[in-house]
Amino acid sequence: MFTGLIEHLGTVSDILRDDGGCALTISQSAPILVDCHIGDSIAVNGACLTVVEFDAKRDGGYFKIWLANETLSRTDLGDRKVGDQVNLERAMGAHVRFGGHFVQAHVDITATILKRALDGDSLRLWFQLPEPTTERPSLLPYIIPKGYVTIDGASLTVTSVNDAERMFGVMLIQHTQQKITLATKANGERVNIEVDMVGKYVEKSVLAALEGGGGEAMRTFVQRIVEETLVNKGILPSTPVSDDSGNIQ
Repeated sequence: MFTGLIEHLGTVSDILRDDGGCALTISQSAPILVDCHIGDSIAVNGACLTVVEFDAKRDGGYFKIWLANETLSRTDLGDRKVGDQVNLERAMGAHVRFGGHFVQAHVDITATILKRALDGDSLRLWFQLPEPTTERPSLLPYIIPKGYVTIDGASLTVTSVNDAERMFGVMLIQHTQQKITLATKANGERVNIEVDMVGKYVEKSVLAALEGGGGEAMRTFVQRIVEETLVNKGILPSTPVSDDSGNIQ
């Protein structure tokens, strides 16, 4: 589990590819390696990856991770080049303050940076999601104004959503611009997107209730909402409600 608060910017120092995936070496990362162990999880641009090798002193502190083909297909990490900076966050400790939101670092999909505009000291950015497919349906139901979205591992607040154009926007204050890589990415580049997992669980519970599964409380709740909607639209007649004494209200 992660918070979406980026701890450090590391630098890609080596890339080795083969048919099975890609080995990535990230250097200049000493601040996040002080308590590192082989097998630990580090979020790299929002993707939870396993440390397979590290040295806290060499090359400013480096660690190596392995990217499977699934990771390469879901993220922008295959686009990274030697010298690129990446956002880094260690897995959350139980003793630390929870400052962002629940981030699994399981990237859902990539989006494309469409445009940007300065707003005082802040920077507004707009992104477009790809056309949905059967394998990767639309994420727009989980992206709402003032809700959370994780972009390249950073927990950010959604400022606008345009469902018709598959677009959404965020704003970076000056401090955030200096602490993450997003402000330096160009229009047309890809970013890693993870939507709020709470929305996914809510949707699954509601769908289960509608299909006859789920708990009794959830089924009753959904049934009540559906009935109230049909009454408000005039499709069903309103049902008289009695108070505790039996009087019709």
